[in-house]
Amino acid sequence: MIRNFKIVKVDSNYCDYLRKFDNKVAYNAGSKEMRPFIGILFVVDNFEYFAPLSSPKIKHIHMKNNLDFIKIDKGNLGVVNFNNMIPITQKNYELLDLKSTPKNTSELKWQNLLKTQLLWLNKNIKNVKGKAFNLYNKYKNNTLDERIKKRCCNFILLEKKCREYNKIN
Repeated sequence: MIRNFKIVKVDSNYCDYLRKFDNKVAYNAGSKEMRPFIGILFVVDNFEYFAPLSSPKIKHIHMKNNLDFIKIDKGNLGVVNFNNMIPITQKNYELLDLKSTPKNTSELKWQNLLKTQLLWLNKNIKNVKGKAFNLYNKYKNNTLDERIKKRCCNFILLEKKCREYNKIN
């Protein structure tokens, strides 16, 4: 059974901890505090894997989908960065409430973008999950092109650090 994606906010302390071991872990504190992650891309060895979403940028329109990157609605709605996906447990994130009442116009626009991204991603769930799992397997089996591997988080190391973090906290 394929479960639908959800939008979550990952604990910034958890991301900061992982970043001590891998500088490719996305920032989600300070000005990026509400940077959302999409989850669950897949589950492996009791870890859920989440990948950060990026809001639309002009450069996304001209970029090509790749093993570690997928455009949402041809880039019009942003992208998912599989290369920056991280292992996580339920202790390390909270669901984003997309039904909450926005406080201002900016928050309303952001909330609408997330809803639209989520709708597109869930319509394309098999393709999105397949890309994420394929990247992970190629990384783990050391069959990933070196150029792509250099852009990726160290999934294996981060799984170990996820276990350590959750034992301590």
